[in-house]
Amino acid sequence: MRRETWTDLATFAAIADAGSFTRAAEQLGVSTSALSHALRALETRLGVKLLERTTRRIAPTRAGEQLLEQLRPAIASLDAALDRIEAGRATPAGRVRVAANRTAAIHVIQPRLAAFAAACPDVQVELSIVDGPVDIVAGGFDAGVRYDVVDAAMVSVRIGEPQRMVVVASPDYLARAGEPASPQDLLAHRCLVYRIAASGALQRWRFERDGQPLTFDPPPALVSNDAELILAAARGGLGIAVFSEPQVAADLATGSLVDLLDDWCPLIPAHYLYYPARRPVGSALHAFVETLRAPPAFADLDPGSFGNDAEFLT
Repeated sequence: MRRETWTDLATFAAIADAGSFTRAAEQLGVSTSALSHALRALETRLGVKLLERTTRRIAPTRAGEQLLEQLRPAIASLDAALDRIEAGRATPAGRVRVAANRTAAIHVIQPRLAAFAAACPDVQVELSIVDGPVDIVAGGFDAGVRYDVVDAAMVSVRIGEPQRMVVVASPDYLARAGEPASPQDLLAHRCLVYRIAASGALQRWRFERDGQPLTFDPPPALVSNDAELILAAARGGLGIAVFSEPQVAADLATGSLVDLLDDWCPLIPAHYLYYPARRPVGSALHAFVETLRAPPAFADLDPGSFGNDAEFLT
């Protein structure tokens, strides 16, 4: 088989599995025009149409489905063989694609990247910020990060510690509006509320005192799906907001934000890195996991106690 034919076959499979030229191009790190050219060249050589393309979707033709039935196992077998070879390398090499929420990316992963780069200079790390749960297989990622352990089809590795939730506002705002003494007092305040882009839902503020949980839907004075904008608004005195403690540690240290309702704020479950259990783990991913793996300092929280939308702390 000619080299270009094999490359075009792999490209065809990537487009079909992604269901989009744009998503396939992002996964492969090439332009959409390059993918279109490769597919046209393959269809011309084979003399058949492999994909039906409309403005809304892409779907394999009957000939395309027949080719995919043979092609997918072959690609999977070659990927497994390459992963086994990589696992035997003395020095890890390759690329690791990871999907993580912003909090994990900045406060858990980024501080360890320098050590990882020094130990594994031949590994390229691609870190994508994703709001909410993501299908890492469909997205072409090697691993994902979330606040809780995922299902049994995935290997989950704790990479951080539980963090405290904090309610914050600027001294200027508190001088004008007063300080809340309980979550119920927030009804009389301006609340800066994060919208979860993945689901479209507004963040729910979760409190706990003496073992009794309280879920609170804050009255929003400002809504945004960008955590940095919410943080800037809080610094600017627009109202009260909720974050994880690492996100506002610098502001609390300088006094630009004040910590409120301390005895009502629960811990947020630790972050977990996860990857498919049945997929061979290459040397690059293995080294990355070991660099991020957190020591078992203490038992993790029950993620269910914080709810399924814990990703709002992105």
